[in-house]
Amino acid sequence: MKVQDIMTTPVFSVAPSTPIGEAAQLMLAHHISGLPVVDASGTLVGVVTEGDFLLRSELGTERKRSPWLQFFLSAGKAADEYVHTHGRRVEDVMTRDVVATTRGATLENVVEMMGRRHIKRLPVVEDGKLVGIIARSDLLKALAQRLTSEPTDAGGDDAVRKAIIAELGRQFWSSNGLVRVEVEGGNVTLSGTIFDERERLAACVVAENAAGVKSVEDQLVCVEPISGVIIMPPPKDPDAQS
Repeated sequence: MKVQDIMTTPVFSVAPSTPIGEAAQLMLAHHISGLPVVDASGTLVGVVTEGDFLLRSELGTERKRSPWLQFFLSAGKAADEYVHTHGRRVEDVMTRDVVATTRGATLENVVEMMGRRHIKRLPVVEDGKLVGIIARSDLLKALAQRLTSEPTDAGGDDAVRKAIIAELGRQFWSSNGLVRVEVEGGNVTLSGTIFDERERLAACVVAENAAGVKSVEDQLVCVEPISGVIIMPPPKDPDAQS
């Protein structure tokens, strides 16, 4: 899946000269936590977020330093901070070093950048122009859609069994094929031996994710490889819904 498949467009944006009060009202009205900043030509020049409004003189939240710490602060740094806490325009508080992405980027790449840079959204640009935005909420919507629209017809019990075995075979933790899979009427039974109790839930998740599965019964036996302690599967709960 690519960025272009789930990005939001058109995008609410502001100009560098927009008053910060107007930008804040726009964010509140549309329940968004950040806005791209574009110039008259549509070129992305910055991003303004809720975090840029936290240190403000109007709130009494600007950074206060003791006199001895101020001694080590350069005049330029102090002036820059003053603009950020007292400035009236978006360009006074916005982040200029913008991390952006493209229409063709993968969601894996987007999530990696969001995590590495600790950001919640990425502007989408094409030839320097803003064409969309992708936020964590867009990823959440895409996930919800996939989880609620997966096909239920997997082609019969044998196809379900083969799909589960194939997925287990792709996983490093799956104990080299010691998990046995039986499927009858879409009801899966997992049996065999595992060597780490955490593999139990992982194997059940594999089965639950296979299209066409109605229920999963855990009959796996865990053998602790060092002590030899045997952990039996949990007792059946007749009222449990898988």
